[in-house]
Amino acid sequence: MTARTKIYFASDFHLGALGHASSREREDRLVRWLDSIKHDAAELFLVGDIFDFWFEYSSVVPKGYIRFLGKLAELVDAGIKLYMFRGNHDMWMFNYFEQELGATIISNELTLERQGKKLFIHHGDGLGPGDAKYKMLKKLFRNRFLQWMLARVHPNFTFGLANRWSQHSRVANAAPKEQKLFENEWLVTFARETLQTQHYDYLIFGHRHIPLVIPLQNNSEYINLGEWIHYNSFAVMENGKVDLLYFEPKG
Repeated sequence: MTARTKIYFASDFHLGALGHASSREREDRLVRWLDSIKHDAAELFLVGDIFDFWFEYSSVVPKGYIRFLGKLAELVDAGIKLYMFRGNHDMWMFNYFEQELGATIISNELTLERQGKKLFIHHGDGLGPGDAKYKMLKKLFRNRFLQWMLARVHPNFTFGLANRWSQHSRVANAAPKEQKLFENEWLVTFARETLQTQHYDYLIFGHRHIPLVIPLQNNSEYINLGEWIHYNSFAVMENGKVDLLYFEPKG
């Protein structure tokens, strides 16, 4: 058997976006990808926006995604450690995945050392300069009292509103060529500023949807994991090196 030594990172699947048929096709592709890594993965980091909308009531969770969730359960049962980050689309993950999958749920950044390298991992929402409107909304959405109030609303209304909002989202309407990421973009600025006070070999983010590696000072690298609507991109760490790769590339 192949030794489980690799660490995988992926984000922004947005399951549920762009209608049922598109989401199912994406889910099937993700299952194939998970099958392809299950023989050598030691850890799997899903860095936010796994779902286009997710809200857990105390006894109700969104329907669907059973193939994807079942495959995650298979990997966990095989001994692969699973981390799931709260993104801006699925920040209302509470304890369901902890109970059912044994996942570690991450709300903000996660800093750790692997294979002799220091990692900073965050979905990427609300970091760096600008985006003041979203930063205010994020505080509201994470307010415990407001979450309690939302849980009192019938799921049909909550998910119906979320689905209508999703139709106008950046994910649903922006083609890759319309999404630009420059070296002075706010997440890269955040990474550079972070390195002024603490060294990390790799700063890994999702959220911005562009698969990208940017060299930073002191041999550090900024890595954006991209997304699975246009790119099917992910990163793998082996022998202290993180590489950005593509699964079933679309050309």
